[in-house]
Amino acid sequence: MAGVWTNLVSYTFDFPSAVTYNVSVKEGRSVELKLIVDTHMHTIASGHAFSTILEMVAAAAEKGLEMIAITEHGPAMEGAPVPMYFSALSLLPEKIYGVRVLRGIEANIIDYDGNVDMPNKALERLDFVMAGFHDVVLPPCGNVAANTRAMIAALANPMIDAISHPGNPVFQVDIESVTAAAKEYGKLLEINNNSPNVRAGSQRNCHSIAAACRDLKIPVICGSDAHFSFDAGVFTNALKILESVDFPEKLVLNTSPKKLTRHLESIRKRSFTKKKKR
Repeated sequence: MAGVWTNLVSYTFDFPSAVTYNVSVKEGRSVELKLIVDTHMHTIASGHAFSTILEMVAAAAEKGLEMIAITEHGPAMEGAPVPMYFSALSLLPEKIYGVRVLRGIEANIIDYDGNVDMPNKALERLDFVMAGFHDVVLPPCGNVAANTRAMIAALANPMIDAISHPGNPVFQVDIESVTAAAKEYGKLLEINNNSPNVRAGSQRNCHSIAAACRDLKIPVICGSDAHFSFDAGVFTNALKILESVDFPEKLVLNTSPKKLTRHLESIRKRSFTKKKKR
C-alpha cells in the first residue's frame, strides 16, 4: 500500500500501523489486541470533517486496516448529506486500495421516542447503521429516564445496528438498562475513541459501559470517530478503556472483518458476499 498518498497529493505521510494494545485478561495472560476495522468515521460530506473518502481509505490502508465504515451524519444535522447521498453510496466499489468499505450512517436520534432522521426503508439498504444523540439536533432534556427510554427505543429499531458514543454524559442514561436492552436485541454499543477528547465526563461512563458489556458478554465495537484522515484507525483511548476492565478479546468485533459482518448478519438479513469488482 506504500505510495498511495503519492498518487493522491504531491506529498507523503508516514502512518503508524494498526493500533495494538496489550490487554490483560482475568486468567492473568496478556494478549495483543489488534484492531483492523474502524466502524466510525466522517468525511467532508458530513459538513464539519476535513478529508475525502479516498483520503480516509488511503490512511486506513497505510495503517493496515482491512475494513472501515463511512458513517456520515444523518440529514437532520446542519451541513450533513441529503438522503439521496446515502442511496448513492451503492456506487462505491466494495474495496478501495484493498480496504473493504461499508456503506454506513450515523443517524441522529431526533426525539425522546427514539426515532431517527432516516426512514427504515433507506436504512435497510446500508451495510451498517449507527444512531446517536447530538445536542445540535436534539436539545438535551437532562432527564436520565427520558434519555434511557429513547436509547432503548433506538436499540429496538430492527434497522439500527449500534449506538454511537452511548457514554455521552450530556445525554446520561441508565447504563444497566441500556446494556440489558443491547443484549436483548442483539445490538452493539460503541466504545468511542474520541469521546474522552470532545465529550467531557465521558471517560467514567465509557468505563462503566465496557464493564457492563463484559459482565453480560455483549460484543462491542470501537470507533475512531475520525473527522480527519490522520485519526482513522486511532483507538488509543478506547483500548485503554477495554484494558482497564479486562475486556475479553473475543467480544471486540473490530479485531476481524468476519466477526463484525457475521454479527451484523445476525441482526438483520443482509449480505457481505463479494460483489463484482470495479
